[in-house]
Amino acid sequence: MKKQNKGSSKGIVSWPVDERPRERLLSRGPHSLTDAELIAILVRVGFQGTNAVELGRNLMKQFGSLRAMAEAPLSAMLDVKGLKGAKVAQLAAAMEIARRVSLPDGKKRLQIKGTAQAGEYVKERLRGLPDEHFRVLYLNRQNRLIDDVLIAQGVVDGVKPPVRSIITHALRTNASSLIAAHNHPSGAIEPSESDIILTRDIISATRPLGMKILDHIIVGEETTYSFTDSGLLDELELESFSPYPAKRKQMKIKESAL
Repeated sequence: MKKQNKGSSKGIVSWPVDERPRERLLSRGPHSLTDAELIAILVRVGFQGTNAVELGRNLMKQFGSLRAMAEAPLSAMLDVKGLKGAKVAQLAAAMEIARRVSLPDGKKRLQIKGTAQAGEYVKERLRGLPDEHFRVLYLNRQNRLIDDVLIAQGVVDGVKPPVRSIITHALRTNASSLIAAHNHPSGAIEPSESDIILTRDIISATRPLGMKILDHIIVGEETTYSFTDSGLLDELELESFSPYPAKRKQMKIKESAL
């Protein structure tokens, strides 16, 4: 008969029934469980010498909080001892479900009434993501949201959203206007030269079709930058009429804390 190693951990199945996370969740509700116990239910099993709850505690110790873990790149979780692809996928899926549940119901056709509301909307979708995402909100004549589309995703400074794809989807949805938005994983909100050029290109592409770009919003760690509120969008609209855009002086960044 094999002897149990002194340093090995007892499996959860050997615990009293009323102490097991899954059974406690079913009898007392999910609010009765610790963060580590909720993680244990998702990963199901630990690894040799470490049960699922202990693995959950290790994750909390490494990342500090569920929010920090949700905002970390998948590669960071894959580096944790005891987490393989399947367990990481289960955790990532659960966190993405939680993120989507917190978003407004798209079926209600949200009406965007101003730059602050638009900034709050995209901030919930883009803040804390480990890589850069570029989204476009397509609106009808009443500024009601028709569609919210992820146009491009990639590493920092590597995302180059194709203007053709932005326009194609606008025509497909019969949109009257659009709002562009992307995040800066670094947390900074200052628009780069490529952000400015892209915005001007979108303006030039939408004008002949009778569509209008209402804003381009950059999401940082805690604040956002609005091309409209800063006056930069109006400046770019004027520049787009000229084949030789004027050189711009250093901008004074106006933050929009939402």
